[in-house]
Amino acid sequence: MGIIGVQLVVTMVMASIIQKITPHYSLARWLLCNGSLKWYQHPTEEQLQALAGKHQKAKSRKDRKYNGHIESKPLTVPKDIDLHLEAKTITELDTRGTAALLANILNTRIRWRKVFLTEDQRRRHRTFQKTKALFSLTTHYFKVEEGGERSVCITFGFFFFVKAMAILIVTENYLEFGLETGFANFSDSALQFLEKQGLESQGPVSKLTFKMFLAVVCAFIGAFLTFPGLRLAQMHLDALNLANERLTQTLFHINFLSPLIIVLLWVKPITKDYIMNPPLGKESIPLMSETAYDSLRLWIIVLLCVLRLALIRQHLQAYLNLAQKGVEQMKKEAGRISTKDLQKMVARVFYYLCVIALQYVAPMIMLLHTTLLLKTLGNQSWGVISEASCVSPTEIAETTNDDHSTTLIANENEKLTVTQITLALGGLQNVFTPLLFRGLLSFLTWWIAACLFSTSLFGLFYHHYLTVA
Repeated sequence: MGIIGVQLVVTMVMASIIQKITPHYSLARWLLCNGSLKWYQHPTEEQLQALAGKHQKAKSRKDRKYNGHIESKPLTVPKDIDLHLEAKTITELDTRGTAALLANILNTRIRWRKVFLTEDQRRRHRTFQKTKALFSLTTHYFKVEEGGERSVCITFGFFFFVKAMAILIVTENYLEFGLETGFANFSDSALQFLEKQGLESQGPVSKLTFKMFLAVVCAFIGAFLTFPGLRLAQMHLDALNLANERLTQTLFHINFLSPLIIVLLWVKPITKDYIMNPPLGKESIPLMSETAYDSLRLWIIVLLCVLRLALIRQHLQAYLNLAQKGVEQMKKEAGRISTKDLQKMVARVFYYLCVIALQYVAPMIMLLHTTLLLKTLGNQSWGVISEASCVSPTEIAETTNDDHSTTLIANENEKLTVTQITLALGGLQNVFTPLLFRGLLSFLTWWIAACLFSTSLFGLFYHHYLTVA
């Protein structure tokens, strides 16, 4: 009770501090409203009329009768009009409308009761919130009648389901997640726990059922990450066109290939085996230990996430430039366009900014929090050199298989007391072991990166080769 009391007091103090700081300092406000991002304002009808000319204006204002009713034609202007959009700096007032709209659509605002969660629970909750936000965006695509967004999500969902089933049958010699070891340890520990409670069972779940359920979860994650990956590819190409310095272009390429780098970290023949046993002649001297490699892997993921966050402004500006790009593309076409359609084409770019920012940030947040959960729940360490606080997977298996749980001693006619229930629930810690969490979270981290890279690669191919410039 003393530990819970201290944790509750510290959490309340930090919540109070955050509540006082938020009105004055916000990371999102600093990223979007620092003066570096510029958006393009749509022209008014008066401006379009002035550019189109009086003769064209009068010509487009002709009315006609249809079934006895006077129908007014929409005001149109030539597509090759000499239009130059006005660029404005994004301010806090500009983002309030789009942020409020996004909040109402996604409904992902955190309730006050979630302040009292532990650190691991908060990390799991933030990961769930980002997944929920992507789920809300995906369901919005399903509600759209026009366009092929629904078909794209379904197609990629089935593709990632088949891909997940293929990945789950790959042996640990190639993809070193630890799922097999973690599931075996979970099954043995659960069986022992049930036997100590006087229950007969063949095991919690079969391996086939476990992998099938995991494949379904992977399919949903892949469907959620479809449009973020496609959008990232488009922003990557546009950002490269805006960048003039070679260093900036190199950082853009590293940022785009960061999911591939994360994927290769778990490919055992390419990374771990080469580092653990490098070909240095007859003698094989490992460059680092296994625990040090696990810590290095965590640091690489965190640094890649920081790089992606550092380049968010350049990518968002590349997206905002789509308004001017669309106008320039329109000038190359013949014919006329309605003033309402022209205004919508320009305005929707800025109004969609918060969704684009969410699609850019959400996969990074998911990767970062699964990595932090892997470090905490998987009993890993940040120290690459010091190995005193690290525990190897074999030691975890030996520790978790020890009999350090207290069995319930009660007669059949005696009711369970609160202490006995607490001891029984405490025995669940021996079932959900760090070895299980290490396997699951390693696989989920790898899978999120794999899905993001697959969709980004497809988007790069589509926008670079299939889209007519």
